[in-house]
Amino acid sequence: MIPLDPTAATPPYEQVRAGLAARITSGELAVGTKLPTVRALAADLGLATNTVARAYRELESAGLLETRGRAGTYVSADGDDVLTKAREAADRYATEVRALGLSPTLALDIAKAALDH
Repeated sequence: MIPLDPTAATPPYEQVRAGLAARITSGELAVGTKLPTVRALAADLGLATNTVARAYRELESAGLLETRGRAGTYVSADGDDVLTKAREAADRYATEVRALGLSPTLALDIAKAALDH
């Protein structure tokens, strides 16, 4: 479901989070899609359950997933609004860094550092 690179500097939970987020934002995982349980996905990926649980929690905090108790975890319809807001914020940032005369590479480095912080 999600490719992992054990040699990457990126922690496994972040690789899981980013992989799922990318599939959700691309529409590959449609709104309402039921995700595997934390335990099932952890077993499939060869990770600890806490690693997958953290990725799910972060995606839920971002509005991309919703947990429905014992019914499971699903791709949230709220994610559409979250993505819209994120794109608008990215557009504002791009406008600002262009006005400052920064290169795209430097602007991306600054944004990445802010996200990693």
